[in-house]
Order: sequence, then structure tokens, then C-alpha cells
Amino acid sequence: MSKRLTRWMVYVLIAIGFAVACAFLSNWQFERNESRAEQIELVEQNYDADPVPLGDLIGDDDLLQPGDEWHPVLLRGEYLSDQQLLVRNRPHGGTSAFEVLVPFRDVDGRVFIVDRGWVPPGDGDTPDAVPEAPSGTVEVVARLRPSEQVPASGRGAPDGQVPTINLPTIAGLVEGDVITAAYGQLISEDPAGTPLGGFTSPTDDPGPHLSYAIQWILFAIMGFIFIGYIIRTEIVKHREEVEGRPAPVKEKRRRDKDADVEDELLDAR
Repeated sequence: MSKRLTRWMVYVLIAIGFAVACAFLSNWQFERNESRAEQIELVEQNYDADPVPLGDLIGDDDLLQPGDEWHPVLLRGEYLSDQQLLVRNRPHGGTSAFEVLVPFRDVDGRVFIVDRGWVPPGDGDTPDAVPEAPSGTVEVVARLRPSEQVPASGRGAPDGQVPTINLPTIAGLVEGDVITAAYGQLISEDPAGTPLGGFTSPTDDPGPHLSYAIQWILFAIMGFIFIGYIIRTEIVKHREEVEGRPAPVKEKRRRDKDADVEDELLDAR
């Protein structure tokens, strides 16, 4: 096997390896696009649904089904304002705001964490003011949200604050039977307290995942086209070298002999 053919085989193997990598990345983007489409569909289905009692979606097993995220729930009970917590570094209003978590004891005896909204940061480590939750018996409507992860960096927070809404961690700071499957983003409360900054609805933008998936497919095709171009260029160059190369010695001698014969015939005339 010639060196040139071996080199071409290496080129093709490189193109195949590149195409396999592109196929893997394209499939990953297709999966992300599908997951994003499912999230959008879930929001459209649940976000403005009629509220149901908390116990209908989170039973005694303390589990939140994935299909129940964003669904509004109805609670009746009282806020435990003396156990209020602040969540640091939340992106609201173009700044690192604080979200206000107030435990809520439902009529079934369980404690549900309600995120009442956000307040802007103050000059120090705490907001300048945090409106109080209404006292006495309150009827609350909130959307279900899953517990957040503990920060990978291991960062903490001052007393009375938490770095994320990690419900098992919060359950260790709040008295009572705390629900750790989900918390609620406040929609309304009756009687209403002083309003805080509200939550924006989730975007329905599908993101760039589908276009990225198609781009990886095109990259794979372009890889083969590029390798084909290189091989074709080498073939053309090789042909040009062969055509411009001096004739072999035997061929040259034969041509010289034929020329001598032609000269003799001309002289004889």
C-alpha cells in the first residue's frame, strides 16, 4: 500500500471520528431541546391552572410529582413570621435582591415554606426593610416549586439567611413538620399584606438548542467535504507532477532514434 493511500485512509478516519463527535453533540442538543419543550408545555399547562388544596398534590409521603410543578395550591392557616428567612443573591430588579421566605402552618398541621417575593438589598448584609406578612388566619395561593440544590461552592449565609432555597436545610431552621418536597411562590393572600417584588413568569423561549443540533450535523458533513477536498487536491497535484516529469531514459532513446531516422530520410531526398 502506497504512502499516499495510507495517508488518505488516515484522513478518512479523522473525518469519521470528527463526525462521531459531532453526532454525539448534536444528539445532546436535540435532547436539551426536547427537555426545554417539555418544560414550556408544563408551564403552559400548570401556570394559570385553578388552585387546588395543598394536600391534593403533596400528600403525607411529602413528594412532588414532576408534572405538578408550577401548579397553584390553596392553603389556609397562619404565617409563622417569627421564623422568617431571607435568601441571598437572587437576581431581581437588575440587582442581587433578597427573597423573603415565611413558614406557613396549614390547617392540616404541616408547615409549608412560602416565598412572598423579593426586596432590594440595603447598605449592609441585610435589606433596609422587609414588609411583614399578614397576621391571623390567612388564605394563600402559591405556585409549587421544587427544592433547590445546596451551593456547590459550599458558601453559607449569616444568621436568618440562607444561600439557596434548599428545603431540607430550611427544615432544620424552622420548627414543626416542614414540607421538603416543594415550596410556593406567592400569587395572592387574603387578607393581603404589604406587597413585595413579584415573580416574572417563565419565558417560553425554546432556546438555541435546535439550531445548535443542526449546526453540529453540518459540521460533520463539512468535515467529510474538507477531507475530500484535500484528497482531490493531492490527486490533481500528483497528476500535474507526472505530466511535467521528464520522460524515462529508454523512451528518450527511442524518440532520439526516430528523429535520426527522419533526418536520414530527409537527407536522402
